[in-house]
Amino acid sequence: MTVDELKDKIRSIIRKQQILPTASTTDDIEYDEISRFPELKQTIVDLLTVEYNMFLSSIDWVSPKPTTFRINLKNDQNFYLIFGNRSWIAEVEGKSYYLANLPEAGRASDAIARILRYGSKEEVSDSNDGFEDFEEPSTDTPEDKPEDKPEEE
Repeated sequence: MTVDELKDKIRSIIRKQQILPTASTTDDIEYDEISRFPELKQTIVDLLTVEYNMFLSSIDWVSPKPTTFRINLKNDQNFYLIFGNRSWIAEVEGKSYYLANLPEAGRASDAIARILRYGSKEEVSDSNDGFEDFEEPSTDTPEDKPEDKPEEE
């Protein structure tokens, strides 16, 4: 094997390894906001991966200025993406992360991963809250209770 053949073989292997999966075009149809704002899609892909559709339930356009989107997750949690003067800002659980800074983008991804772990909200029932067998004590005073006296004749 010559040096040129080896280089070609290495290049072909590298090209096969560098091919990244791309999101299908059906993802764009589901979210109108992504088709209107293509930069939003790239930001979501940077934060969640190209398989973001598995985690999102909807995207809401909240405000036109500054352009703000509410990203609703399937576990009933959400975070905000705001288009700032210089870059996107992710607001997760009240904390802002400037995505132009690589360390902050990593922390934003970690914060989103944390809220994805929360799971869905549980519904609270109004019935006795687990105290089915508990009976409340009577507030009757002894005077109010009828006494069991035998009838006198």
